[in-house]
Amino acid sequence: MQDTPTENQATDAAETDDPPATFTLTGVHFGLLTMLPLTPGNLAYGLVFGVLARNVGLSPIEAVAMSGLVYSGAGQVAAMDLWAIPPPLLTIWLTTALVSLRYLVLGAALQPWLGQIRPMQAYSTLALLADQAWAIGLMEYRAGRRDAGFLLGGGLALIATWVTGTAGGFLLGNFAPDPAAWSLDFAPTAIFVALIAGIWRGKSDAIPWLVAALVAVAAYRVLAGPWYVPLGAAAGVLAGQIMERVSGTENLGVEDAR
Repeated sequence: MQDTPTENQATDAAETDDPPATFTLTGVHFGLLTMLPLTPGNLAYGLVFGVLARNVGLSPIEAVAMSGLVYSGAGQVAAMDLWAIPPPLLTIWLTTALVSLRYLVLGAALQPWLGQIRPMQAYSTLALLADQAWAIGLMEYRAGRRDAGFLLGGGLALIATWVTGTAGGFLLGNFAPDPAAWSLDFAPTAIFVALIAGIWRGKSDAIPWLVAALVAVAAYRVLAGPWYVPLGAAAGVLAGQIMERVSGTENLGVEDAR
């Protein structure tokens, strides 16, 4: 059966309402400015890593290079906990990879946006992706704004303060405040949890988060190492996919009933 003119018009309107993605310097500038209020927490976390890197014997160049190239706060801190002479490289690589696997999920969530721009622009943006930039960027996307330069600008602001914090923490050394006493290492996590409120869409979002949390806690208690990170993320994604399918089926049933 052919679509009626009304159905075709509705489809065209839906496609028109969703503007195509762009990538501009204006978006980069806007993303950088928007992310500035979140940079103090990132700077503080960089200080923590700088102190840890100095304590295990890294040189200042090695510490700063690691922050610029690896750019994974949790992964780098985990690597410092495992550091020894000689360093167990395979264990460190595996641990860092496991802790950072969540970026596969975060990047996949941005595919509808970044999939519309040039590969070089998309991959350079993903290389600088951080939890805070992802959360703010998702809110930007849901608000109907499609300039992907926003994500790159936010990432530039965060990596600049992360590397600067690393250098500062290394130079300050023992003069820096005790990270555990001031809970500086928890600052990025606290900021990310607060940002989740901005992308909360209702009660249906609670189930994937709850499943992810339960699986992560169970894996943390049962398995050695940071396996709880990818397992919790995978469980949350699976639960989210199931919820989306159930919601889509229910909506289809309501439309058929009409």
